[in-house]
Amino acid sequence: MNAPAKPCLDIRSLSAVLPNGLRVLRSVSLSVEPGEVRALVGESGAGKTMIGKAVLGVLPPSVRIVEGDMLLEGEDLGKLQPRARRTLIGARTALIPQDPLTALNPSRRIGPQMTDRLVRILGWSGEKADARIRQLLDEVQIRDPERVLKCYPHELSGGMRQRVLIAAAFAGEPRLIVADEPTTALDVTVQKQILRLIAQLQREHGTAILFVTHDLGVVAKISQKVSVLYAGKVVEEAETAALFASPQHPYTRALMAATPRYTDPFASLKPVDDKVLAGLAAEIAASDQAWRPPHG
Repeated sequence: MNAPAKPCLDIRSLSAVLPNGLRVLRSVSLSVEPGEVRALVGESGAGKTMIGKAVLGVLPPSVRIVEGDMLLEGEDLGKLQPRARRTLIGARTALIPQDPLTALNPSRRIGPQMTDRLVRILGWSGEKADARIRQLLDEVQIRDPERVLKCYPHELSGGMRQRVLIAAAFAGEPRLIVADEPTTALDVTVQKQILRLIAQLQREHGTAILFVTHDLGVVAKISQKVSVLYAGKVVEEAETAALFASPQHPYTRALMAATPRYTDPFASLKPVDDKVLAGLAAEIAASDQAWRPPHG
């Protein structure tokens, strides 16, 4: 009998603090199975991006992980030496960032920026890397790849820049991609195209994705499972269909109620109720009071 496959990403009771002792991640536990899309949803400041940065090893210097484990395909990242950890993360993960213009170096052409990771981190030859990025540019439906590879970022539209970054993320066949609100900087029409493109590539390549977003509409379209965060704490998690059919936590229900409906464009927006926020504040306070920071 075959042993069950290990999660692609397994986060266990992860806590992180600022220098003043304030917890920015509160005992976060979640997993992403191979080939699965797990959405992290919540308002700004909920800790979604912080989780992604923790996985990629790029937390701000002021944020320190004080508790918990992160396993990437069974490898405990916290037990690896810094160089070995960087090598493992570089080989098995990739990032689709939020703003394609600021993510790309304005002084370098697109081609070298796309091949850097393949050559420097994965050790590919220049010819193999060039062939791979041309293949991926075709997969992301960029029509004139030769011209695009010679362009500087400012010479491309926002949608084309995001397609370039998606191609670069999938190029090295990573096991896990962290997608950090990859449609936020795009207009609505382009957002739809980019989401469809990411979903298509994810299915074709079998890549697991940790998808960070504040948009419940995006969650419904792309993810199989979802974790709802507030103030660095997972308040609810479920399969996406089950969450939308029957949300259990008052905050999840309030988020759904606050989502604008295209079927009723003139309806007033419904902010999250003060009673729900007061209940969340009490829940967070109780969690912090019960938590004892580890020594050292």
